[in-house]
Amino acid sequence: MTSGVVDDRAIDLPAVQRHVDAVLANFLAEKARAGAGRGLPPEVVQTVRDFLTAGGKRIRALLCVVGWHAAGGDGGAASAVRVAASLELFVAFALIHDDIMDDSGSRRGRPAVHRVMRERLGAGERAERLGAGGALLVGNLALMWAQELLHTTPIESGRQRLVHGLYDAMLEEVMYGQYLDVMGTGRGADDVEAALRIIRYKTATATIERPLQLGAAVAGADEPTMEVFTRLGRPLGEAFQLRDDLLDVFGSPDGACAPGLSDLREGKRTVLLALALQNADPVQRKRLGRLVGRADMEEREAAEIRAILLATGARQETERMIASRYEHVLRVLDGAGLPQSADRALRGLAVKATQYTS
Repeated sequence: MTSGVVDDRAIDLPAVQRHVDAVLANFLAEKARAGAGRGLPPEVVQTVRDFLTAGGKRIRALLCVVGWHAAGGDGGAASAVRVAASLELFVAFALIHDDIMDDSGSRRGRPAVHRVMRERLGAGERAERLGAGGALLVGNLALMWAQELLHTTPIESGRQRLVHGLYDAMLEEVMYGQYLDVMGTGRGADDVEAALRIIRYKTATATIERPLQLGAAVAGADEPTMEVFTRLGRPLGEAFQLRDDLLDVFGSPDGACAPGLSDLREGKRTVLLALALQNADPVQRKRLGRLVGRADMEEREAAEIRAILLATGARQETERMIASRYEHVLRVLDGAGLPQSADRALRGLAVKATQYTS
């Protein structure tokens, strides 16, 4: 691991994002050309393209390239950027499938992919079922393309096995996390540790730890650097999801992110809800049991739930958990001895992951 290295050059994160987006645009353009030549339906590539361009912070992609810099990557970062772009296709797959399982109405301000597919088929139960099936296949293709982009990335032969192994581990962890989430919904909703376990597998490793490690592995990182990314990646990933859960229910103070109903309607097994149920009195607990998970929930009921989340201290405790994890990340960085450019970028991304407002 690099120790005490002075490096005044800042990592140009907006430029990294532009390079990642360019790789994705070129890759999908080639898929569209190849598909047209074979008579394949063009709307599949367009659906994935629309999903990728609808927004998203590209935080995983940015962390992948920062990990490459942190591990002393030299020369061009083209391989790290391609791996970073692969991560964005993987995220598209995971979110498309997540929306199907949760029957979410929207994603990033647009109708969810399965809803778009259903609209193309008309109304009725059959259209709904087939729309979900079509979105499932689009998500599968996004995953296949993510792996194709990874496997066609030039990586030094001695590092390729580790990169691919880390990517496979990430896929497995997310699948297990999603399984725990799906099978656990509605059961043991007051179990904070169970909710954190879902976060660790479904979100924390794939959002922070693995992207950092993947970029570092492309650069030929040593074991201490990989361990640093585990020690900061897991708590930062947990904080990222805890913040996301708060934003979904309460929105952001500046109004950039509006309060939502999706988590409450789905009865999502969040730490926020688990804390409320643990601390609720019998009346509050009964109301939460009746309201949370109702698909027809209106804003009036959601406001009542938010009031209970505040009254029980669940929101305040979730904020405390985010803050303690963020402080842990800073302590890890203080002792990591990473190059200054990577250290600065990671501190900035830690703020973005835990305190973002939209």
